[in-house]
Amino acid sequence: MTVAKWNKRFLVSTRGRIIGLLRSSGRTVNELAEALSLTDNTVRSHLSTLERDGLVQQSGVRPGLRKPHAIYELTAEAEHLFPKAYAPLLNQIFDVLGERLSPEVMEAVLREVGRRMAANYLPAAQRKDLEGRVRLVQKVFSDLGGLAKIERQDGQLFICGDSCPLAAVSATHPQVCQLVETLLTEIIGTTAQVCCKYGATPQCCFEITTASNDSR
Repeated sequence: MTVAKWNKRFLVSTRGRIIGLLRSSGRTVNELAEALSLTDNTVRSHLSTLERDGLVQQSGVRPGLRKPHAIYELTAEAEHLFPKAYAPLLNQIFDVLGERLSPEVMEAVLREVGRRMAANYLPAAQRKDLEGRVRLVQKVFSDLGGLAKIERQDGQLFICGDSCPLAAVSATHPQVCQLVETLLTEIIGTTAQVCCKYGATPQCCFEITTASNDSR
């Protein structure tokens, strides 16, 4: 199941409905229970799980007749659950850039973006060997909303994404992979060459140059 589909299913569940209510404003247990027609104890149980998962936090208290009531709100992490209009927006941006920039300038822009994104990971990468830097790239894919695995075939090293974080864009603008290619090259410290599969079910794939690759 894709992340987007999982999010949609989660958001219609009881915990998802609590998330939806808290997105508009902070609420107390009593207010959530009334809005969802649930008991206070049921809501507390769900809130406890959401707090454990880092999606909800207490943000203050509201005066009550007998005692103050804790107010719950969403954490910044919870915003990742909600669908965003990134795909159509990015496709439109690439359409306009493609009309106004030459392929060479477009590539230069994408690679510069890749270098700037990599800068956030370079301090951690510098403390790792090649294997550790490749593992770090898996985290990068996760941060971008994708899922990557490391594969070795005939002495060659590949980083492949089962879930392409840029699938909605790369299908019509495959040059976006140049950005990721540069991002990985900068982090790993050796050349990452794009060998992605495009089409209805795109798959990220980058061949990583190692000492054994160089000797072929």
